[in-house]
Amino acid sequence: MTDLDLTTRLRSFDYPTWRAHVEATGGCAQPVRLRGSSTISTTSGRVLAERTGEVWAPCGNRRETVCPACSDRYAANAFHLIRAGLAGGDKGVPTTVTQRPRLFLTLTAPSFGPVHSRRLSTRGRVIPCPCGTHHRDGDPHVGTPLDPDTYDYTGSVLWQAHAGKLWHRFTITLRRTLAAGLGLSAREFASRARLSYAKVAEYQRRGLVHFHAAIRLDGPNGPTDPPPSGATHELLIDAARQAARSVLLEVARPDAEPLALTWGAQVDVRRISATTAAEVTDERGEITDQRLAGYIAKYATKGTGKTDQHPDRPIRSLAHLDHLRLHPHHRRIIETAWHLGGLDDYAELNLRKWAHMLGFRGHFLTKSRRYSTTFRAIHHDQRIWRLAEQLDELGHDPAADPVIVVNNWHLVGIGHRDETDRELAIAHAERIREQRTTRRTT
Repeated sequence: MTDLDLTTRLRSFDYPTWRAHVEATGGCAQPVRLRGSSTISTTSGRVLAERTGEVWAPCGNRRETVCPACSDRYAANAFHLIRAGLAGGDKGVPTTVTQRPRLFLTLTAPSFGPVHSRRLSTRGRVIPCPCGTHHRDGDPHVGTPLDPDTYDYTGSVLWQAHAGKLWHRFTITLRRTLAAGLGLSAREFASRARLSYAKVAEYQRRGLVHFHAAIRLDGPNGPTDPPPSGATHELLIDAARQAARSVLLEVARPDAEPLALTWGAQVDVRRISATTAAEVTDERGEITDQRLAGYIAKYATKGTGKTDQHPDRPIRSLAHLDHLRLHPHHRRIIETAWHLGGLDDYAELNLRKWAHMLGFRGHFLTKSRRYSTTFRAIHHDQRIWRLAEQLDELGHDPAADPVIVVNNWHLVGIGHRDETDRELAIAHAERIREQRTTRRTT
């Protein structure tokens, strides 16, 4: 966007209308444009407000590289969803959950070949990479194979495609391990206890996901029930470590050779503290409620780990890659996923659909049924709050005379008309973020 483009847009006749739409979406980078009408009337038939014409709605994309404004909203909602399950006192979760056995777990991918690394010594000095280079922070080579020709791209894509199933196997194994630790059978465990969790997938520099999870041990009905006697933090931590080491999923390579899928050797387990200290962890290695919720919510909006070097949408052919700015390592992963997706043996994995996600087919943020509230419930509460605010501005009391809202909108387009408008919208979202950050620090 040049200065001339900016001046021309600011002087255009429709700029005030466009600016109002952008402010209504909080600076959404690819708004959903709707045309139609909306009417708010009382049950007695009196019309309180009526709106016709075009309105814009946020796209709702969680990825920061696609829409910074909507990813901020997603992260905020994710924070409240996760925080409710950790601290309670809101959204139907009692505060007694802070006394339950709880842990923060990180499960990583195994190695598929040596990669460039950047490690620090105890004195904070950069340890030379096996290639002999002292990589700087943010070096795009970090996480990429030392020898791409010997790196197991096929194995890495198959692991990535089964990561969600591997997590499912882990939760089953964890329940069985906890049952054994409590002296219960698997069936008895289901009637005496419940495993509740919220997890987020985060891409590592090498393009493979690892999972961060907040895990809580409840009674059979969830957060309102206490866990069975004998359920302790130590039991949960030991069971998680044991389950992570023992989970195994076997699949076949294209040449029919078996491939054992496991978690990586790096398994981090920390007890969750009930305090709200300023630091992420305390001297005992524990992590606090509020910091953990923010930590997980932040990673829920991340992309594949190398900014602006991965596609944001599904690709239609390998020729599509020639028009994208891709890191060579990511290109090889996508090409491998595309190749495997064309084989009958992997048809059920639908890898070509997920090639742009480097083969990962799962949701980035998931939770168990009884962990806490849902995104749908949060969005419903937000809509009710906005309607109450609007009725208050109209001077109407819905308790005395309930209202009926009738919406009739149809889609007319998605996104801004050109790159200038998109960049202006993103700049507006950035100003909102800076103002919010300033309020927090003053």
